[in-house]
Order: sequence, then structure tokens, then C-alpha cells
Amino acid sequence: MTNFHDFQLNEAINRALAEEKYLTPTPIQTQTIPTVMSGRDVIGIAQTGTGKTAAFALPILHRLAANPRAPERKSCRVLVLSPTRELSGQILDSFRAYGRHLRIRGALVIGGVPMGAQFRALLNGVDVLVATPGRLLDLVKSNALRLSDVECLVLDEADRMLDMGFIHDIRKIVAKLPAQRQTLMFSATMPRAISDLAAQMLRDPVKVAVTPAASTVELVEQRVIRVDRAEKPAMLVEVLRTEKVDRALVFTRTKHGADKVVRRLVQAGIAAEAIHGNKSQGQRERVLAAFRDGKVRTLVATDIAARGIDVDGISHVVNFDVPNVAETYVHRIGRTARAGAAGVAISLCDGEEVAFIRDIEKLIRVSIPVQDRRAHPHRAEAPAAQHNSVRSSADGSDKQRHWHRNKPARKQHQHNRPRDGSIASVAFLNRNAAAQEEPQRAPRWTSHSKGS
Repeated sequence: MTNFHDFQLNEAINRALAEEKYLTPTPIQTQTIPTVMSGRDVIGIAQTGTGKTAAFALPILHRLAANPRAPERKSCRVLVLSPTRELSGQILDSFRAYGRHLRIRGALVIGGVPMGAQFRALLNGVDVLVATPGRLLDLVKSNALRLSDVECLVLDEADRMLDMGFIHDIRKIVAKLPAQRQTLMFSATMPRAISDLAAQMLRDPVKVAVTPAASTVELVEQRVIRVDRAEKPAMLVEVLRTEKVDRALVFTRTKHGADKVVRRLVQAGIAAEAIHGNKSQGQRERVLAAFRDGKVRTLVATDIAARGIDVDGISHVVNFDVPNVAETYVHRIGRTARAGAAGVAISLCDGEEVAFIRDIEKLIRVSIPVQDRRAHPHRAEAPAAQHNSVRSSADGSDKQRHWHRNKPARKQHQHNRPRDGSIASVAFLNRNAAAQEEPQRAPRWTSHSKGS
């Protein structure tokens, strides 16, 4: 397929695609659109920015147009689930753009906003409903929505939907859907365990993978900077000042961490904003708009929030915290080098994250260049458990190391016995005799002999 007209889509859809300046379908679209139009279930795997949304939205709109009917009250014909508010809004915008010349009704159901408007939007039914799982279940429990008429279910970003706490909500939702339906799952990555779980929800699915599993975008220049944990904020500032940054997306592991990084950047004179689940929907929309318009060039995000960031021109992705799931790294760096542009992915790696980098390299089958900026780069890093009897606590302190300090003290005590006939020798003999008169008094170090 070299042209969208080759799919024989509804002419109103082709007209919208021409207005959007869509000329040549991407590989995921070429392989997926005919399969979805035929009614088969699909598992689609492709990197971020390869056109997954159009791959399922276009054939769904075509089938809705081919079988027009008014939806039942408080129901929907197509249900699209995504993990974030931002991504949900972008999906609905795509449906509206591609179906602008069709009489298709759509609605958005997400958290962080009042439910009243969502109640009213669903009252007369809609053709396409895009939702986050939590708010969808709230509306179902409130009898504002029935799922018995769903003809097609779409799970977008399926790996994150099923792997980060959404699985229980997904199962509740699927249990309320009719058995005879079409199910489509799309994701940037699909680990085997998640794929097996997803296969339970699909009937004889066609698997479409346009890139090798967990491959990274070839145009992304990947680098690792070894740095002490305490020096990460200063190194981030240096990276943002010395690199030719158009827009930078910085990833942290936690919401609190994202806010903390923003404060350090602002103190250093770098304009930055954070986006995560604790921000209100209004705040998130304003931050994204400022980032998209270039008013803020540095955005600090958690993985879940970043799933809805569809912004062109991100030149740099910085892993302030290296992800402990290798597949997450693939998705993060896919935020740059979009639409054929080049991009840079830099990971700030401390001593505890070296193993994560090794897992990433094993997954992507690429050795990432490393620059060592630690204060003591030649200092050998101790293994996690050099001795069974010595284990470091979470804060890095060896609470049992005194046992190793005291154990050799007994031998040293013997070796230090005076060998001459001096007064010191007499004193030593007196101390030894006193010790023999009080055998019940245990040496001080024995109370710690078991590392208590």
C-alpha cells in the first residue's frame, strides 16, 4: 500500500486525510488497517510516533460509516481505553479530525474534571468513547453508562495499561462487554508476560509487529553519564546548558522526584515545569501547551504522565532516574527522533543503576557509550553482598561492620603482648590474672558476634 486510497476507505475519510496532508501510510498502518477492516482482533506493536492511532481509528471510522445507526442512550459503539488523560484527549482529537466529514459523535471520559459534563455527554449515547479506566468505572457504577452495546474495544498503550496497576480495572470492564466484539491492542512494547495476558482477552488475534521487539529508534544518539547520586541535579543542569536543546523531556521515577528536579532547575535559572498524576487537569494542559509552544523548553515527567505527551521537536530525552524496567527505556527515548528527526537520549546513572543499564543493553542489543563523571571513577564498587555476614542497609550504612572490626581485634591483642621485662610487661600479666579471676565477665566483642 503506497497510498491511503488503496485501502478503499470511505471517501469522507480520504478527504479528511488529504486535508491533514496524510499521503503515504506508515508500516503499522499498512499492515493493520486491512486486518481491522476485515473484523479480526489485532495485537499491534510499533514504536511511538509510527502512527498507531490512525492505524485503528481509520478502519473503525470506516466500519461505523458503513453501518450507520444511532447509538443507544447511555451507551457507546466503540470504547477506547488509554492510561492517561492527555493521551485520551489526543486520541479523541484524532477521531474527530479523521471523521470530520462523518456524522460521528464522540465523548471523552477522564478523571480530574467534574463528572457532570460527562454525564450529559453520554445521555443520548455516542459512537466513540475514549476513556481512562478509573473514571469509566465510576460512570458505570453511577448508571451513567452501559457497556452492553460495545462493538469494538481498543486498548492503547496496552503494555502500560496491563503492567502498571490497570489490570484489575481492565478485567472489570471487559467482564461487562459483550462476548461478540472486536478487540484491538496497540503498544510500543509488549513483554511476553503482558502479551500472554492480553491474548486471554482476544480471539485468534493477528499480531502485527513492524519493528523488532524493544528496538530503539536508529536516529536516537544514546549516551550514559556515570555520576554520583548527589551530583545528578548539577549534572542535569550542565547537560541542559551545554547541549543544543530545542525541547528536553526529563524522566524521574516518582512524582515527588519530578517536583524536586524542577525546583533545582529553576534555582539554576532554567525554566522547567513538571507533569504527573498529582497535577490537576487544568495544570497539566497549561504545562503541555507551554511546552508545545516553546515557552518552556524543559518538561520533567513520570512515565505514566509522559504517555500522553505527543509533542514534535523534542530534541533530548534525559533519564534523571534510569528505569528499572528495560522496556520502559525504549518507550522513553521514543519521545525524541520523531517524524524522521534526530534526537539524543542521555541517562544519568549512579552506582545502584548500573544493573539497569546492563538490562537495557541486553534488551536492545546495543552497547551504550559511557562517560564517567564520578568524583572517584577508579574506586572499585563493592559487590552487593561481599560477605554473608555484612550487608549494607538501605541508607548505605554498614550496621554490622563492627563485627568485622572487632573479630580480628582478638588476634591483634595477642600479637601486641610485650615481650620484654619492662613495667608494661608486668602490667600485662596483672591484667591477664585479673581476667582469670572473673571468668564470668564476657569480652565486650562477643555480644556482637552474631551481628546483633
